[in-house]
Amino acid sequence: MSDSIINLDHGDPTAYEEYWRKIGDRCTVTIRGCDLMSYFSDVNNLCWFLEPELAEAIKELHGAVGNAATEDRYIVVGTGSTQLCQAAVHALSLLAGGTEPVSVVAAAPYYSTYVEETTYVRSGMYKWEGDAWRFNKKGPFIELVTSPNNPDGTIRETVVNRPDDDEAKVIHDFAYYWPHYTPITRCQDHDIMLFTFSKITGHAGSRIGWALVKDKEVAKKMVEYIIVNSIGVSKESQVRTAKILKVLKETCASETENFFEYGREMMKNRWEGLREVVKESDFTLPKYPEGYCNFFGKTLESYPAFAWLGTKEETDLVNDLRRQKVMSRAGERCGSDKKHVRVSMLSREDVFNVFLERLANMKLIKSIDL
Repeated sequence: MSDSIINLDHGDPTAYEEYWRKIGDRCTVTIRGCDLMSYFSDVNNLCWFLEPELAEAIKELHGAVGNAATEDRYIVVGTGSTQLCQAAVHALSLLAGGTEPVSVVAAAPYYSTYVEETTYVRSGMYKWEGDAWRFNKKGPFIELVTSPNNPDGTIRETVVNRPDDDEAKVIHDFAYYWPHYTPITRCQDHDIMLFTFSKITGHAGSRIGWALVKDKEVAKKMVEYIIVNSIGVSKESQVRTAKILKVLKETCASETENFFEYGREMMKNRWEGLREVVKESDFTLPKYPEGYCNFFGKTLESYPAFAWLGTKEETDLVNDLRRQKVMSRAGERCGSDKKHVRVSMLSREDVFNVFLERLANMKLIKSIDL
């Protein structure tokens, strides 16, 4: 690997493989050839393709962690939170009922995929309007709020402040609001909340996400979108997710197998290693305030899933890293500038260590040049 390209552009969460390897067969699911053949999971549920055991596992996990309210909510399952975000934007735009496209915004730096999600199909129902900090257009709009934020790890609230505006809608993306990344300071209670299996446990290949939705009509329109888009969601993936989430919930009470404790310690070590390399250099990293974590019962720091790496120099940082054979996501794709990049902190350990070595080498080269 010493001379190979390492890809830290994508947030491929392979960092947790070792933990699940140690768990062994406790997450194994056996599916016979005659199982899970119907489209339908529960015909009495608004989201009729949601497996009941997954719905129960989701409620139990949120209850154990205390990060989101599930009572009096409709659970909508999707093929990752990407599909759910598209479904939510579609539903809110459809229910707005106007003749002009509904504006969609997010505060920069924002998750770059939001741009692709809202522009790819060239829908006439909604339109990407960019940075929420600069948005002042009248009419219905949807604000996408990611907290902790991807890419910079900050805790976010809405930016477009129109509290009495019935045309203002918000989708909260809580993909990283879990105790191994950030203190759980409160139980979130919003109209639409998105979560993804991949960033909790690392099982990105299962492609499962879920939305907690207050309004029945919004949930119905989201379900309709998913039916047209993919006629439901893989039952095999749902069954596997349910099994793993149940094991995860069980480990919350363990002193030796607590997944969130394991993940937090790993993220802590990685962030400390990165900050040590960046120290006394032209590189920059955000600083995060401490917060009291209700899950762990103590005051803790944040260790985000991505590093928002910057430089004090007037340079194109994504190309500087590429010359060191490190792939990262350009800040410009996130509504920022060339001096910033998003770097995944969730790679395998050997890959992350190579990244630190190459970053340290860049620091050394710059110091010699001076």
